Amino acid sequence: MKYTMTDARIALVTGGNRGIGLEVCRQLARQGLHVLLAARNPARGEAVATAIRQEGGQVTVVPLDVQDEATVDALARGTPRVDVLINNAAVLLHEGENALTIPLAAYRESLEVNFLGPLRLCQAFVPGMRERGYGRVVNVSSGAGQLASMGGYAPAYSASKAALNALTRLVAHAGGPRVLVNSVDPGWVRTDMGGRHAPRSVDQGADTVVWLATLPEGGPTGGFYHDHHPVDW
Repeated sequence: MKYTMTDARIALVTGGNRGIGLEVCRQLARQGLHVLLAARNPARGEAVATAIRQEGGQVTVVPLDVQDEATVDALARGTPRVDVLINNAAVLLHEGENALTIPLAAYRESLEVNFLGPLRLCQAFVPGMRERGYGRVVNVSSGAGQLASMGGYAPAYSASKAALNALTRLVAHAGGPRVLVNSVDPGWVRTDMGGRHAPRSVDQGADTVVWLATLPEGGPTGGFYHDHHPVDW
């Protein structure tokens, strides 16, 4: 990894080459953070990073597959620090099936990407945040992961997002009072995953993510938010 260290906060955004993740990268760069745009395919990451740089933003593309512990370890070794972690990368599998017909392999992959991937990254970077006395972690969850309203939609995805919400609570406790850890429901957003008929733009989907990523000292931690407001688990 090659980039010049500055006094800017460093934000790592997984799944940063498209959709909500890319918009989060844009908005954080506009606010002066140095963004590490993580993508499984670095060439695709570079293709979209150019526009952010042309706007004056600092962005470095880093290879990362959240399912691959070796790439997480390599990133942790090669990164001086991460101040802000956005766990955005996710998969949505067997959306139209019910909980009893989805193959176990789909549950495993959903948990690997949507839960264990964020856990790996939290284990890699949150201890350093705690040691330095500053950190922000945002887990991009979903209304589908709310136990309060959960029905039959996308069971593997919903279960993995509920697990991600649980991780938010656990890491908020482990990180201490100066590492603020929260989940966000961005809503149904027009992305490759959400589809073109979704009612919300990527700007709207990214807004609360960026707000939580840049919370001031003493901000909330261990919560679940939609449009800046807390929602039920």
